Amino acid sequence: MQGLADFLKGIGAARFGAMIAVTAALVGFFAFVIMRVTTPQMTTLFTDLSVEDSSGIIKDLERQGIQFELRNEGTIIMVPKDKVTRLRMKLAEGGLPKGGGVGYEVFDKSDALGTTSFVQNINHLRALEGELARTIRAIDRIQAARVHLVLPERPLFSREAPEPSASIVVRVRGALEAQQIRAIRHLVASAVNGLKPQRVSIVDEAGQLLADGAANDPEQAVGDERRTAFEKRMRKQVEDIVSSVVGTGRARVQLSADFDFNKITQTSDKFDPEGRVLRSSQTREEQSMTADNNGQVTVNNELPGNQQNSGVAAKDQSKKSEETNNYEISRTTKTEVTEAGRVNRISVAVLVDGIYTKNDKGELAYTDRTKEQLDRIATVVRSAIGFDQKRGDQVEVVNLRFADAPSTTPIAEPSGFLGMLQFTKDDVMYFVELGVMMLLGLIVLFLVIRPLVKRILASDEVAAAISGVLSGPADSDEASPAAGQALLPSGAASAIDVATIQGQVHAQSVHRVGELAERNPNETVAIIRQWLTEPSK
Repeated sequence: MQGLADFLKGIGAARFGAMIAVTAALVGFFAFVIMRVTTPQMTTLFTDLSVEDSSGIIKDLERQGIQFELRNEGTIIMVPKDKVTRLRMKLAEGGLPKGGGVGYEVFDKSDALGTTSFVQNINHLRALEGELARTIRAIDRIQAARVHLVLPERPLFSREAPEPSASIVVRVRGALEAQQIRAIRHLVASAVNGLKPQRVSIVDEAGQLLADGAANDPEQAVGDERRTAFEKRMRKQVEDIVSSVVGTGRARVQLSADFDFNKITQTSDKFDPEGRVLRSSQTREEQSMTADNNGQVTVNNELPGNQQNSGVAAKDQSKKSEETNNYEISRTTKTEVTEAGRVNRISVAVLVDGIYTKNDKGELAYTDRTKEQLDRIATVVRSAIGFDQKRGDQVEVVNLRFADAPSTTPIAEPSGFLGMLQFTKDDVMYFVELGVMMLLGLIVLFLVIRPLVKRILASDEVAAAISGVLSGPADSDEASPAAGQALLPSGAASAIDVATIQGQVHAQSVHRVGELAERNPNETVAIIRQWLTEPSK
């Protein structure tokens, strides 16, 4: 302990404070590095959480003792990356997140025995609205949704039942497409009994009416969507086939289709007089004969089959034959239904670039395409769209120079070993953190620790040098008589040479000590003070 106290006294207050500050800085730095390296990598557990869901998830994580972070005012929860999958399954088992609404789980904890029909109907309506809101939120670009259903009851003694209706408020990222709006309306209408898509209204968070529930709105939307899809498909086909000839990006295609969305039902009857068919035939024959009986009216004469007077010649005899034939005339009934969405006309405009070739100077030279090439391209386009001249279709192929020339520098794609290295964003950030920490460690090592070690070693070197110099004259004085005695027999010249050498050695030592003292004044003063405080022997 006395030696340690003497060492601390010899160092001085300034040097001792500097050593303490450097030690504290090094301990803090390495502690930060160790904590940063050992901290688990955090990733997203859930996003766009409601306040209720976020509170429930945080309570569950605290109960399990799992580290987590909150971001974006609690709507995003971050957890260690290696526990994300297990936590999601565990929370799903507990019914979290609920999605910010009440679903059919409202019936899980209710006592149906003491519940009135009115409360049951209200709970059923709440559950239906909550489930629809959750389903709508699963659609792309929709962050939140709220559904209001109106399911009126049929009044007593009423022949007509009022139709149900629905209103939906959504918060979206960007803008919804017409197809997505129509899908939401049909989704809600299919989930509610008796609800029609025309009775569903949709409003966004800015108060913009996306679907007003007009009667002709769905039919018009379907027609516009069908025409847009047809034009897009045909344009892509034409552009693909033309680009394969003129090059990728060297052709522009615009296609317009005229549709007829009128539905026509036509019924016609056709009679063929030549095509007769016998339907029924009826034949009738009558024959009568009158004999001369002299005007006598007797019972015998009137009896049928009387043959007594057969010898008497008949005076009157008649015969009648009648035939009736019924014929069915051939008849053809034809009903034609022309569905909506017929193509009346197609117009196509194709713009192609010219031909680029390198001249003697290595520059790209532009050349127009020949009329024969344009005619061939037009023929291919006509075949692709199903050209019909009677329908009034038009196809125009024009050759014009594009504003930007084609790029001749190919895009270099990673291949080989670099192509196999596919790092994610998290991996890159982790390597960047490691590199920064290693760089800081090297800076501390070379700029703090190394100078400190050099200063300590230099102080020891100065102390040793000064001790050697101060002890050198005494040793040399003691040895000089012996040396002089040894050298005396050799003559006075030898003694003078030895004295000269010893003087040069002493001068060099003193000069060296002076240089060390000039370079390290603080260490020199500390050593001299230490010698002054030492007791004399």
